Amino acid sequence: MNKLVLFVAASVALAGCTPVISSRGFIENSDAEAGIAAGVDTKTTIETKLGDPSVQAAFGTDAWYYISQIERQVAFFDATIESRHILAIYFDKEGKVSDMKHYSLEDGNVVAFESRTTPTRGREMTFLQQLFNATPGMPGANQQQEQNPGGGGGPGH
Repeated sequence: MNKLVLFVAASVALAGCTPVISSRGFIENSDAEAGIAAGVDTKTTIETKLGDPSVQAAFGTDAWYYISQIERQVAFFDATIESRHILAIYFDKEGKVSDMKHYSLEDGNVVAFESRTTPTRGREMTFLQQLFNATPGMPGANQQQEQNPGGGGGPGH
């Protein structure tokens, strides 16, 4: 009986560690991509063949991007991107296809985000200080006055 309980517990634990593979974004259609002709197809025909783009270029060149990716997640850990495919379709001034390129995860760049924060005005208070300061009629309520964080008195002082 102990072996059966141990086997069931181990099976449940291992089932929780099974990776979940998710396909997200644009579903690639190589037949529709092969039918795209530069100088002939327009935005309307591209939309008919491939559907709405995942992203449209906001600055610079007129381009549509069809993005698909495969993610892998194990249990409660963050998902990792296994692969990413981007079909970029570029248009000329008349709205016709001028070029078409494929990009992958290897073509991307890692962007380092700034982790510093900007200090805010005032002082940090504990939860209880906030609670007592926000309760009317309580001792200590509204005794804290805001001050200019620069130390000056501001206009009129």
